[in-house]
Amino acid sequence: MGARTEFLFLSEPDCIEAGILDAARCVDVCEEVFELLAQGDYLMGGPNHNSHGMGVVFPKSSPFPNMPLAGPDRRFVAMPGYLGGRFDVCGNKWYGSNHANTAKGLPRSVLTLMLNDKETGEPLCLMSANLLSSARTGAVPAVAARHLVNSAASSIAVLGCGPINRACLKAIATQLPSLKRVYCFDIVEAAAHNLATWAQQTLGVDAVVESDLQKALADAAVVTVAASRVKPLVIQNDWLAPEATVLISGPISADDGFWIDNHIVLDHVALHEAYVEEAVAAPDKQAAYDGVIGGPLYRLIDDHKLPPLTDFDDLGTILKSPAGSTRSSAQRTVFIACGMSVFDLGWGFETYRNALVKGIGTSLTLWDTPHAE
Repeated sequence: MGARTEFLFLSEPDCIEAGILDAARCVDVCEEVFELLAQGDYLMGGPNHNSHGMGVVFPKSSPFPNMPLAGPDRRFVAMPGYLGGRFDVCGNKWYGSNHANTAKGLPRSVLTLMLNDKETGEPLCLMSANLLSSARTGAVPAVAARHLVNSAASSIAVLGCGPINRACLKAIATQLPSLKRVYCFDIVEAAAHNLATWAQQTLGVDAVVESDLQKALADAAVVTVAASRVKPLVIQNDWLAPEATVLISGPISADDGFWIDNHIVLDHVALHEAYVEEAVAAPDKQAAYDGVIGGPLYRLIDDHKLPPLTDFDDLGTILKSPAGSTRSSAQRTVFIACGMSVFDLGWGFETYRNALVKGIGTSLTLWDTPHAE
């Protein structure tokens, strides 16, 4: 006789009730995940256990009339993983992305997360994951801000003013007790105005829209980047304040000095090694580099203008080190975050446990007894 299998379903309103938008708590949980990364107590996809995920991209043309065709930000991606420590759970974030969604009143990406029992594979929880994903995306650079930014920093430039950078700003602000001014830059000025209004009302800071990117950067102690892949940002290293910390969560194009002359800190070295391995195995390595945030860095390594990835700091190693950050107070720091499913698992598990304690969500039955012929 088989066992009854039930799992919890959490809608987006359920997730909100369970605390998915608690930015400060999400930062704490993501720091726990960084510590587990440094210990090696995790797994992700691929033979190297560090793959970002498996994606389906669409062709430019097809003889099949119903097959989706390539378009901006159009893809499906599965991001499986296991996270150890107190989480001790398997799961998968699944999302479809299409820039055309916005014309239909939908987010660019529609995401769900499934948590599974590590032993049996049974589902534990299926949850809406758009807010989860944006929260953990914002919390990752906020962990970096906690350890890499001077606590006296009072200004931040937000480059790209969409939902992801709003989540980044919300989380980073929890780590900047002296924050007073926010510079908002976006190629769509209305988006910059919306974020400035939100920042003033929500964070209680002076927020200004700056249409000149160089001016937006000039006085910013912290810079958060989460611009669209459709039109990546182009910056020059000398536009940045001398001791700025740049937190990158989206594509950016910069001069070589930006990558060579600043202190680069990665989210997780092994993830970037996996990106390079996958690019080398791809039909077009340079095109593969173009599709990832760290691509410009990998090219400079290939050209022997920078040391190998194993020589770079990553945030988990910094957290594990008794000395903490190796940053010089008179040096710019650039933190690169590319996204890892284990952060979704960590924050998703925390939300799931909160929902169980509070009695939130809908219990669904997979089967009373597994059918057998």
